Amino acid sequence: MSAEFEQKVQALRAHHEELLTRPNVQKAWGNGIYDKYEHPILTAEHTPLEWRYDFCEQDNPYLMQRIMMNATLNSGAIKWQGKYLLVVRVEGADRKSFFAVAESPNGVDNFRFWDEPITMPEAPSDSPEGGENPAINIYDMRLTAHEDGWVYGVFCAERHDDSQPGDLSAATATAAIARTKDFKTWQRLPDLKTRSQQRNVVLHPEFVNGKYAFYTRPQDGFIDTGSGGGIGWALIDDIEHAEVKEEQIINARHYHTIMEVKNGEGPHPIKTTKGWLHLAHGVRGCASGLRYVLYMYMTALDDPTRVIAQPGGFFLVPEGWEYIGDVMNVAFANGWIADGEPADGLHTDDERVLIYYASSDTRMHVATSTVGRLIDYCMNTPADGYATAVSVETIKKLVAKNRK
Repeated sequence: MSAEFEQKVQALRAHHEELLTRPNVQKAWGNGIYDKYEHPILTAEHTPLEWRYDFCEQDNPYLMQRIMMNATLNSGAIKWQGKYLLVVRVEGADRKSFFAVAESPNGVDNFRFWDEPITMPEAPSDSPEGGENPAINIYDMRLTAHEDGWVYGVFCAERHDDSQPGDLSAATATAAIARTKDFKTWQRLPDLKTRSQQRNVVLHPEFVNGKYAFYTRPQDGFIDTGSGGGIGWALIDDIEHAEVKEEQIINARHYHTIMEVKNGEGPHPIKTTKGWLHLAHGVRGCASGLRYVLYMYMTALDDPTRVIAQPGGFFLVPEGWEYIGDVMNVAFANGWIADGEPADGLHTDDERVLIYYASSDTRMHVATSTVGRLIDYCMNTPADGYATAVSVETIKKLVAKNRK
């Protein structure tokens, strides 16, 4: 290696290390519900240099990026062996997404990717989607540490819709299922069998009536929900041959709301003393396209399908430069961590909650809150009255209360 080439490599590595070790600080003047941070926690530039550069001077004398990365987004999250892990959707310049683990000592900065991306097995060859019909693209994994002892990853598997051979944009979506105990070796199970296409499917962390429970999002097409009414719920007898036979909508879409076009569960809910805390996304159409925002709701401890609280409107939206990116005007989350050891399985009010969200399908961020703050937000924020007149009266009631 020539001295000049070595100097360029050393400078590149120093620049990368500076990015990886940059401290992250809370932004001032939040909304009291959660705190955002100054810097994104993961970008395409955070990916390892060895994934992008050939460091052989003979083969790469100009020190070019041989494999470019486009985005880091929509990460599943879990606290594992004292570390904060994200299973990140990384998208290359070729538009193919893959999964990779990024680890942090504190959950808000100093994230580093593991040495290699995850090798995700194809679906079993004897399943309908296996054999000669492998997924072309996989993305957006939800992680669930289930009480059966496995950590499950449920993600979207995308394939070309061969019923429309002339349309190269036509696609189908299924909910793929894999499980692991070390995040390095994964066992792939058959995709979730349903009557409709499925994206944004999430595994509930506990058995319900002795069965596995899934939050679903039935849709008629790859993009359009069509007759799909919102976030669904289904009980499954056998996770190794998962099939939705009955499905009920537990969180419906509504006209002229943040979720009028579609909505979907984010990460699996957090179990608290007051109920299950849910984080979800809602989508509406506007002049600039589809606007994705996050919202929250709560369900009863004794019945995860029964909604007991739902604040009106959005919980988190892209702000400032978060609005800019590959797909504009998008906030999306499929990972959060309740940072504590739950007593009897219940997370307590003072536990920190780390909310991992992507902005504009480009980069990953974190916002922090507590279980107690999120419960208070859900239980005491007015619900959506579904009409302007109701919204005005709700504001006037608060004004009158403050005048006292």
